Amino acid sequence: MNWEDLRHFGALAAEGTLSAAARRLGVEHATVARRVAALERALGVALVDRRGRRFTLTTDGERIALVAARMDDDARSVARVAAGARTTLTGTVTLSAPPALAVRCLTAPLVALQRQHPGLAIRIIGEARSASLDRREADLVVRISRPDDGDLVIVKLGEMAFRFYASPDYLAAVAEPDWCFVGYEMTAGLAAQQAALVDFAAGRPFSIHAGNLDIQHEAARAGGGIACLPDFMVTPSSGLVPVAATIQPLRRDIWLAMHADMKDAAPVRAVSRHLRALFQAPGSPFASGPVSWRTIFP
Repeated sequence: MNWEDLRHFGALAAEGTLSAAARRLGVEHATVARRVAALERALGVALVDRRGRRFTLTTDGERIALVAARMDDDARSVARVAAGARTTLTGTVTLSAPPALAVRCLTAPLVALQRQHPGLAIRIIGEARSASLDRREADLVVRISRPDDGDLVIVKLGEMAFRFYASPDYLAAVAEPDWCFVGYEMTAGLAAQQAALVDFAAGRPFSIHAGNLDIQHEAARAGGGIACLPDFMVTPSSGLVPVAATIQPLRRDIWLAMHADMKDAAPVRAVSRHLRALFQAPGSPFASGPVSWRTIFP
């Protein structure tokens, strides 16, 4: 039996389709199909029922998929332990962060860090979803919802303030009872800032729905209505003003998380320290008081 064949079968079992398994593994879907067929020949049993677009596991396939998942977890653990033992500032560190924050606040400082350490490569992923630290989809994640899944080291970096913003022309032209709003789709489990905007709207309509803060920012600039945006996105040249200066901003904590196996890796420590300095620097819009990291990064 070839371990790579089993790994590809495990991905198919977890994802349910060839295309999804291929995306997870970074290969062509034909490669996944070929690897699974090779595993079936080596084991002498049918693992999947190939009727339809989704592959259904046979009874034997379900049992072997559980073993493959455990082996895959163990293999990732070995990789994390090895990466966590790295003592030189070389190799790649992958950081996952919300897109707007990554673009406006993190990219330039991390470029400066990389220039100081040419052997270090930094991969920045701007995404709203929570990347898996256990599967090493990222080495570090910055989030405004506290991660809680897995054996993680989690530290509060600072706070992010949200306010209601609109273009001054919109506020001058539209009476308050006729205001429209710009926000996310109305789904269950609204983010705190969206829930605050819904409360403020008090039944008035949402004219623009967008799942991206940059789009919401531009919609508000264009006169689409009132948006709830983080302060760091609004500059004197952005063409936006607070809707009401007397309304207190909504504050959300910003968290940094990494897998416990990775906290001693020199590249991860370097990026983590750099982020801490960025968020806690005097005058930072994210500072929320001193944060002690000595117990984690002595």
